[in-house]
Amino acid sequence: MLKLKYGNTNTYLIEGRNSSLLIDTDFAGTLPAFYKALKQNDLRVKDIGYVLATHYHPDHMGLISDLMKQGVKLILIDVQMNSVHFSDAIFAREKISSDPIDETRAAVISCEESRDFLQRIGIFGQIVHTPSHSADSVSLVLDDGDCFVGDLEPYEYIDAYMDNAGLKKDWDKLMSLNPKKIFYAHRPEMTIN
Repeated sequence: MLKLKYGNTNTYLIEGRNSSLLIDTDFAGTLPAFYKALKQNDLRVKDIGYVLATHYHPDHMGLISDLMKQGVKLILIDVQMNSVHFSDAIFAREKISSDPIDETRAAVISCEESRDFLQRIGIFGQIVHTPSHSADSVSLVLDDGDCFVGDLEPYEYIDAYMDNAGLKKDWDKLMSLNPKKIFYAHRPEMTIN
């Protein structure tokens, strides 16, 4: 696993046996910085097989359309379908050039199908719906214990929320899969003891 930091969002490239998977991208307009981060790691866009957004806020999906035009395949979880274009209006309002995602070209799967799908590309784990941050939020838990949660609030914050049932439910699902290391989009990674 390789962490690519080229803006405000931590993105991660996971090498599978048959292909690779990029978890999240940064904001639209960060493509030159993304290319630079790839070059620093002796990689090119063609080395990325798939991309998964943990959710469709602008700082997590801003480069997906650009990457799809270059042959990267989007994994779209069915619970994310209604949110794919959430950021379009934000980019338009901010006058940031970004083509909308063409979800008709995505591999649409359910969380229940994710283990089989990922196994075909040589990645062992599963995608879990974790909607306490946003209705379309998902997390990826690998069998080796690496867990990618996007903007999910940390486990230790559960008691800080008055309405914490959703966050607790999300973390209960994730903890049942025995994660060893949590990778956040905007926080340092955390090891689970």
